[in-house]
Amino acid sequence: MTVRPGERGDERRGERQVGLARSHESARGHVTGSARYVDDLWMQLQGTVHLWPVTVPHAHARVLALDPAPALAQPGVLAVLTASDVTGENDTGPARHDEPLFPAEVCFHGQPVAWVAAETEEQARLAAAQVKVELEVLPALLTIEEALAAQSFHTELERMEHGDPEVALAQAELRLSGELHIGGQEHFYLETQAALAWVDEAESVFVQSSTQHPSETQAIVARVLGLPSHAVVVQCLRMGGAFGGKEVQANAWAAVAALAARKLRRPARVRLTRQQDVRMTGKRHPFLARYQVGFSRGGKLQALLLELYSDGGWSLDLSSPVLFRAMFHVDNCYASDSLRVLGRVCRTHNVSHTAFRGFGGPQGMLVIEEILDRIARTLEVPPHLVRERNFYQPGQRTHYGQEVKDAGRIERIWKELAQSSQFHARWRDIERFNAQHPHEKRGLAITPVKFGISFTTAFFNQAGALVLVYRDGSVQVNHGGTEMGQGLHTKIAQLAADALGVRFEAIRIMPTRTDKVPNTSATAASSGSDLNGAAVVSACSTLRKRLASVAAEHFRSAAEQIVFEAGHVYPQGQPERTLPFAQLVEQAYLARVPLFSSGYYRTPELHFDRASGRGKPFHYFAYGAAVSEVSVSSFTGQYALRRVDILHDVGSSLSPLIDRGQIEGGFLQGVGWLTTEELVWNDAGALLTPNASTYKLPSLGECPADFRVALLTRAAEPGVVMGSKAVGEPPLMLAISVREALRAAIAAFGASGHLVELASPATPEAVFWAIEAARSHRQVVPGVQANAAQ
Repeated sequence: MTVRPGERGDERRGERQVGLARSHESARGHVTGSARYVDDLWMQLQGTVHLWPVTVPHAHARVLALDPAPALAQPGVLAVLTASDVTGENDTGPARHDEPLFPAEVCFHGQPVAWVAAETEEQARLAAAQVKVELEVLPALLTIEEALAAQSFHTELERMEHGDPEVALAQAELRLSGELHIGGQEHFYLETQAALAWVDEAESVFVQSSTQHPSETQAIVARVLGLPSHAVVVQCLRMGGAFGGKEVQANAWAAVAALAARKLRRPARVRLTRQQDVRMTGKRHPFLARYQVGFSRGGKLQALLLELYSDGGWSLDLSSPVLFRAMFHVDNCYASDSLRVLGRVCRTHNVSHTAFRGFGGPQGMLVIEEILDRIARTLEVPPHLVRERNFYQPGQRTHYGQEVKDAGRIERIWKELAQSSQFHARWRDIERFNAQHPHEKRGLAITPVKFGISFTTAFFNQAGALVLVYRDGSVQVNHGGTEMGQGLHTKIAQLAADALGVRFEAIRIMPTRTDKVPNTSATAASSGSDLNGAAVVSACSTLRKRLASVAAEHFRSAAEQIVFEAGHVYPQGQPERTLPFAQLVEQAYLARVPLFSSGYYRTPELHFDRASGRGKPFHYFAYGAAVSEVSVSSFTGQYALRRVDILHDVGSSLSPLIDRGQIEGGFLQGVGWLTTEELVWNDAGALLTPNASTYKLPSLGECPADFRVALLTRAAEPGVVMGSKAVGEPPLMLAISVREALRAAIAAFGASGHLVELASPATPEAVFWAIEAARSHRQVVPGVQANAAQ
């Protein structure tokens, strides 16, 4: 993966790489098709075996017998893999070991119970249909409500609390209660799950995997094969998208490929079709939230009691930390002196829901934004006023005890964005428009984001790197992060170029491999640049110090006075004495100075006590806000996103073009989750929306006609690599502004003073029925209780 020159051409001498607006390092490969992915590689190997799953069309069933004989008699079939072929442990669950690779009990509709290996994919597909599976169909739990009724859970009840919420609620001036169902979301990465495995002459297994977590994939493959980890190497060349869906759920497909490769002594390939991928992999967790809120007549929060229930599906996967992050983020940007949040993961007979961009944070934030809108409509006050009245102030702490660092930034972003977007003038314009148009209404909303950055499991907050300098001055960089289109490798190359004082073109980022950097964390939690970037800079700093000593001898100068700049080295203040970097490297080699170094970084001062629900789980917070304007038709519920203004905090941007792309893409993915992307299952647990013809992804038609994105200035974050901040996940939650703008437009069809019930996702159908309900409401807010003592 060779880095190509940036869009601005060769940098001027002395120009820093960090902060330059560079295109993605693989952009040319992406658009020309020369960038290779896992399933492009098998054609280079001789005798590759193709695998196809044998699936069960029931959500819950016991396997009584499995007869592979009819399949084995088909042309080209080499084997039918079953539990008897597993030489290690028949399980791919990351922590709890609750995911049998070949299950005796089927726990979701379409679960594989065997795999057919054949000479071609078509032969494997046809033979899989011939495998005879005898089943006993069992009752299935398919919804959160059914799981609650059956007391079916993966976890115990979790709790975070501060203040005295019960007393505060009883004493509150006004009270509301309600519940909110939050739908899931399909990852729909362009590259489906894929793995390619073979065995070398040393009996070691090499796996090419589309995985966000090569080290975990290595550990799971080793577990299934009964091998030590050093006998398995996993490489991730690049991924065609992942969004969290390949953090854990890439492991099973890699294990199947490795098992076939070891059994048949031939390369083996697994690549799910789109429908297989959508039906067999987990989604963003659906949630059910129940709440009671107490508030003042001025709109200030006085008490919050929340219950969060997530649908974890059939296995635990990452559902526990997803729930915790939802619980961490139920405050968003708003302070409450008395808050209690309870949470529990439900066990159902659905696919195992998993990580997805935001990792529970979006669901938690959606709940508090729903509550604040209800408060505003109860009081007949514009929702943006209620929001800003509840912002965190400097020195305040969250409900889990962490100080909200830079809390003043929330109000700063809010005011700057309101001014740059002409929010208040447009609010008045929309009021006039709505008064004149009975069948079309417009809505405008502004919402903020406060998102905690770090893995909430503390030991994942570490990273390693290996940097190699060659005698010609070119550099290879190995690090533990994986590239899935988010631009991590571009940022790492910029950091390495600056740290060594070389040109961008001198850096080559290598594919992520477990034999180069061991025991890596997943590329997730928006931490890829923070962790791996710091580790790479650490390694480069070591190399630079060694080279500075060599240069000091050459120039007869102090090492501290040596300048490394754009591929040249010279004593400070004497650029005319420059020495090319490559020549310095050659001198270092001849002087027997090591030209390679490892680097390491771990995030400091993180801690959280699960029992007390208190601690400092996040290194810092990323902030942002968005203003969205929509228009809605009363005839069909169809809507259009007219304009979006975003102001987002990325600290001191490492790569502004990459960061803008992440903000725009994350926002649109959030729009999809909250508006168009509706997952539908039937009563038997079968997914009815398994492809792009039935599952509505946001496209150019959903993009705002006017899309304005700005990065917050004067926002450097101390203690993070080059003052930057994470950008992968926080922008997704800016899309909540679109949902709230839709709610504002719907409310305009009815009288003021009523609540707007809006489904999530707010599809055009849901919006249509919400409009009908708004039109039928009288000027009454149901469910509001006033404290008789007030």
